[in-house]
Amino acid sequence: MKKKLLVVGAHSGDFVWRAAGTLAKALEEGAETLVVAMSYGERGESGELWKEDPKRSEESVKKIRHEQASRAAEIIGTPIRFLDWGDYPMLLSDERVRQLTELIGDFEPTVILTHSEKDPFNPDHPVAFQAVMRARLLASGAGVPSAFKNIEPPAWYSFEPHQPELSAFVPDTFIDISSVMDKKIAAMACMGAQNYLKDYYTELASRRANHARRISGQKHIQYAEAHQSQVPRVVASIF
Repeated sequence: MKKKLLVVGAHSGDFVWRAAGTLAKALEEGAETLVVAMSYGERGESGELWKEDPKRSEESVKKIRHEQASRAAEIIGTPIRFLDWGDYPMLLSDERVRQLTELIGDFEPTVILTHSEKDPFNPDHPVAFQAVMRARLLASGAGVPSAFKNIEPPAWYSFEPHQPELSAFVPDTFIDISSVMDKKIAAMACMGAQNYLKDYYTELASRRANHARRISGQKHIQYAEAHQSQVPRVVASIF
């Protein structure tokens, strides 16, 4: 089975900060990838654009965010889809769950990466988690005959939230992104609406690499991204 990575973010920049390295690494290894942005983050994730011009329209902010995220995705080498569900607050309806379920069924990912279940500082991230959880279960049949196309249950991870220690995030999987960190840095540079995050996520990748080196003894790891598995993995051997 071809390896396929689906990254679902509540806002158009989430995949850049939290999973750009993992995406680029997957592509480097021959996997197929897809990014889904549930919203543009036009209300709550575009502070610098609103500071520049408080009289901007939401549509103009969406356009800028679309262009920024598209450039970042192009640098990484991944397709991206924008659902334009709106943000702050993001609302989850049956129709939106159906849309996401059908998208998962069409792409047939072997791995899904999205937000953590808890985030006390962001109203949309837990909604994205719930949407992915429900859609993944429906797409994989949830153990019973389903109204949707059934696929093999994808592995499912949460990427690292901005405040992990306050979001019940316990990383158990570290991805060595040293060989593709230049792409992550270039992708982050595209996100002008959130310039203040570039230094933070560069430092975080270096810090997570330190953890990965101590865990594995692999001294060559210079940058890493951390994720938390949401379902157990079934393997043929303990080795």
